[in-house]
Amino acid sequence: MGPRIRNGTLWLRRFAGTTPGVIVVVAVVSVVLCLLAGFAAMSQMSGKNARQDSALERTEPRAFAAQRLYVALSAADSTAATAFLTGGLEAGAVRGQYQQALADAAAALSDATISASDEQTRQIVARISADLPAYTGLVEAARANSRQGFPVGASYLAEASAVMQYSLLPNAQRLTEARFAAVRADQHAIGALPVVSIVLVLLVLIACAVASALLVRRTNRRVNVGVVVGAGAAGVALLWLVLASSVAAANLDTGASGASSRFETLAKARISAQQARTDETLQLVTRGDITAGEERYTTHAGELRDRLATVVGADSPAAQALTSWTEGHRWQVAAYQSADYPAAVAQAIGATPQSSATRFAALDRALTDNLAQSRRDLRGGLDTAGTVLTFSPVGTLALLVFAAAAVVAGLWPRLKEFL
Repeated sequence: MGPRIRNGTLWLRRFAGTTPGVIVVVAVVSVVLCLLAGFAAMSQMSGKNARQDSALERTEPRAFAAQRLYVALSAADSTAATAFLTGGLEAGAVRGQYQQALADAAAALSDATISASDEQTRQIVARISADLPAYTGLVEAARANSRQGFPVGASYLAEASAVMQYSLLPNAQRLTEARFAAVRADQHAIGALPVVSIVLVLLVLIACAVASALLVRRTNRRVNVGVVVGAGAAGVALLWLVLASSVAAANLDTGASGASSRFETLAKARISAQQARTDETLQLVTRGDITAGEERYTTHAGELRDRLATVVGADSPAAQALTSWTEGHRWQVAAYQSADYPAAVAQAIGATPQSSATRFAALDRALTDNLAQSRRDLRGGLDTAGTVLTFSPVGTLALLVFAAAAVVAGLWPRLKEFL
């Protein structure tokens, strides 16, 4: 058996050194590279399509739901403080807003975590699920004591707000950050160049160039139509891979001022606005020193102003609404510091056009409109990117299979000359 194997190996070496052997080796190498490149391109471009579908159907909706969760929780905290400040039995509308905020939070938590099984998400869901009943229980205790005129109600509300500020909202923020990171990861995967496929197609082109050089040397024919056509098909496939990925990346607009960045920045801006509104109402509950509350309000309002400046500009309705709201807040603080507590409360939660509550509502509507527009831009870019990539898997595979067939068709007549 050993001598047969050695003899077979020697024969193959001798055959590979002949012109027919060279042609066979060139054909086999070219076909293998074409098929490898074709299936790699199909796999990578199909992966891009799958990520695009995932981004539209799961990743982006989860990110939107996560910021809704944060806003709803913060709105519930602010509304609970508003209800407490009304004294006695709060208005039905205020109670309804609080209950609606809790319902929105529950729905957003479900939407943001649906089908997610990673450890971080499980921990966040467990923590929020455990803390939300504790929070609502403390709010109800504060409400019951407030209706009876017991001052301990303020302590219950402060404790409820501590659960919200130090557990519920941080966990909602972790979820929001994770969901937006997933959106960015999907966009990067969709717009990235398929490096493996590109390298393999380049190897196909190199193989075609080597094949042409060898054929010139061995057969004295300068052009082999099959090899040239195969190289052309591989070149078109390479161009398709690069252009499709580049156009998809351009439509995703992932730059600092792109739709994805605007969407995330506006989501964070709305969160900052809710944080500042909560600071504004809670600082009146304890009826003590408001220095710490003012510092938090100033920090959150500053974050909101900075974020708006980067995405909508100083003359936008949202920026103007922010200016109006901060002016109303200054009136509230001035009334409080002049010992006119009823006027401060009326400014904070009143229904007049000049009240902080009315002005904040206008700000939140403007932020919601901007967020909805940026979301439409983001989803529109994802949809367009998917359209650009739709036929890439089948198209590139077909081109490279055709390239393999063209090479074989071009080399077969040369091989027959020696048979």
